[in-house]
Amino acid sequence: MLHLISEEASADLEDITDYFLSVSVEAGDRFVTEFDRKCVYLTQFPYIGKLYAELSPDLRGIRLERYIIFYRVYSDRLIIVRIVNASRDLKKLFSES
Repeated sequence: MLHLISEEASADLEDITDYFLSVSVEAGDRFVTEFDRKCVYLTQFPYIGKLYAELSPDLRGIRLERYIIFYRVYSDRLIIVRIVNASRDLKKLFSES
């Protein structure tokens, strides 16, 4: 299964890595490495993530440190739609998109 990253998720990842660059390059490197591992894992086990249907139909998410990687599964691909801090108002975030 192929995994793709939406424009919104790509912008989220850029913001997160920018934050880590200002705090700790090593922590940023670890985050990116773990993110890549999670993406590979999700392509092997796409339904492992928690279902967030209350936010948006067919939306799934899996934790990575204090973030949630939100994604949708299709027959031939998995699309990462957002990567957000778990403390954000998720209902508001997904009602705006």
